[in-house]
Amino acid sequence: MSVKKALNGDMLYLIFDAANMHRWNDHLTMVDLTELDKQAHKAAISWVLGKYEETETGAKLDWTKIIEHSLFSFIQRSVMTDLKPQVFHRIVSEKAEEVNKYVVGTFEENVPNADPEFRSRLESYLRSEKTSKEDDIIRAAHYLATRWEFKTVYDANRSMYGIENTKKEIEEQIMQHKDLIGVRKQMDDENTFDFIDLIGQLRFQQRWARTPRIPRTTVLGHSLMVANMIFLCDLDRKADSRQIYNNYYTALFHDLPEVLTKDVITPIKANVGGLAHLLESYERELVQSRIMPLVPAPWHREIEFMVCEPFNDADGGEFGKRTGRDIKLCDLMAAYIEARASRYYGTSSKPLHKGEKELRKKLESDGGSIGAKELIERLDAVLN
Repeated sequence: MSVKKALNGDMLYLIFDAANMHRWNDHLTMVDLTELDKQAHKAAISWVLGKYEETETGAKLDWTKIIEHSLFSFIQRSVMTDLKPQVFHRIVSEKAEEVNKYVVGTFEENVPNADPEFRSRLESYLRSEKTSKEDDIIRAAHYLATRWEFKTVYDANRSMYGIENTKKEIEEQIMQHKDLIGVRKQMDDENTFDFIDLIGQLRFQQRWARTPRIPRTTVLGHSLMVANMIFLCDLDRKADSRQIYNNYYTALFHDLPEVLTKDVITPIKANVGGLAHLLESYERELVQSRIMPLVPAPWHREIEFMVCEPFNDADGGEFGKRTGRDIKLCDLMAAYIEARASRYYGTSSKPLHKGEKELRKKLESDGGSIGAKELIERLDAVLN
């Protein structure tokens, strides 16, 4: 009998399936807003809020808790489908025990081979009061991500009944978290969150440019897939907290320079001599000139560590250990899921089919450290 792991094919598909959950679909939207992208944006905002707490108040945060509780809340939201926020929160508060039972039961049904310890912590999280500083940060990030989305739909829906009430409710929810210094900074000066807005623009950039796919995934949603994969992998190998932090946030931010350059597909990078090196050099320049001015100076070296050469291993040094090559394997696995799922949904093309075959071959050959063969076999069973 195989060992039950946190990183398994059923878990990956549960996360990926959130790309099929459409947000604000009762409003006129200029772009497709999905739950996968919302959770990715929320994870990035949580990092920003946490860094403010650390650097300006001296708070000692449990970053593994922030990462895992964000994933637990993501699982809860995915299981509860796309209910309106007011309905969702009322049901969760008034029918807490029944809802928790349903979420755990549905999780077990969808991920039958989940790591028992992970499943136990999920159940404990659902039943907890969620009163820690880490949970406050996650909640505040949730509402700030919602507010960002709302701004994209507000102008097109000004004449819609109830739109001003929605605006007021979101602002009131954010005000409840003004004890966090990052939230107060946004209330005083919205330019403080230009970095968050820049990250949000990755929700507009589609993966697999010019290739029809179902579901269409974005660069930011893809980044969360990679981040959650490496996190689950680190749980299985019982990595220390610093490695978990470095791997997760490097994975989450690894494509950040693409907001300034847009995506250049791998075949072009591989076949145009010197292009990959030129792009890396140009991306470094843009990170320094366009991204660093948006964040406090004490964060600069860490951001550079995460977004410049993210697939390089690091062992010790200023920021501790990072398994960059495993992050790259998770990046390839996320791309494989995108291609494989599209074919399952009935949409494919010659470039997509070729990409799927090449990704599978590389993962089966080089992906032993993340258990790629086992993941692919299970995904094939799910997507069949």
